[in-house]
Amino acid sequence: MAILLTWRALIFLILLAGGGQASDNTVMCKLVKENQSERKVLSLLEPLTNQNFTGVTTSGEEYYTYVFQVCGDADGIKEAGVVQKSKTGKQVLVGNYSLTQAIGGSGWVMLIYNGGEKYDGHCSGEHRSAIVMISCNRTTAAGEFSVVLENRDRGLDCFYLFKMDSSAVCPVISSKLSTGSILLIVGFSCLAVYLIGGFLYQRVVVGAKGVEQFPNYAFWSEIGNLTADGCDFVCRSRGSRDEPPTYRGIATEPLEEPEERDDHLLPM
Repeated sequence: MAILLTWRALIFLILLAGGGQASDNTVMCKLVKENQSERKVLSLLEPLTNQNFTGVTTSGEEYYTYVFQVCGDADGIKEAGVVQKSKTGKQVLVGNYSLTQAIGGSGWVMLIYNGGEKYDGHCSGEHRSAIVMISCNRTTAAGEFSVVLENRDRGLDCFYLFKMDSSAVCPVISSKLSTGSILLIVGFSCLAVYLIGGFLYQRVVVGAKGVEQFPNYAFWSEIGNLTADGCDFVCRSRGSRDEPPTYRGIATEPLEEPEERDDHLLPM
């Protein structure tokens, strides 16, 4: 009875832990060309959603703050993935998450936001775009967001490059447990459930005290006695310890009979 209740409790906890449905905030990102592979890459960034990440850069007297958010409104601006703020407070849309590209590899994700505001006197007046390189780092959930460069000294395809580290993009480490190890873990788990559940049942329901609280105490004690008797029977000799009589072999040659003397029969 106690074991059955324990298993029911374990099943309930497992269902409770797995019953919640994970959020999917990355669906807010609209891909330039909808496809399953890029959606799969975006899903890796789910732990980083609903957070603003800030980086600062200076160049001479210029001072800019960049605000980044994964598939969310950066700095509160609608559909803004990356926003640039000058020291005067002016905001410039660098990348729009409604025009997203996502490229992933083993331990890294490149998130590209297109459709930013147009340049005034650079890059032929094209729209700005932001590239955020997110690399694997198992020691941090979300590392520092920093500016690498702004490539605007070319006629076309200018971009802002940012980087940050996160454990969210790290590849899953596959289990290296052998079959024997798994069986041992399962065996010890079942033994622990049996002992704990049986102990609680004997103590709470039956009201046993002392060693009687051990589950199936009579059965296990009888097995111990039978084992001891068997070992005693096999390993100890019950016969007499007197030295056996000496063995004498049978001679292979016939014994010579003693010569019969009849001298005493002659007359004196």
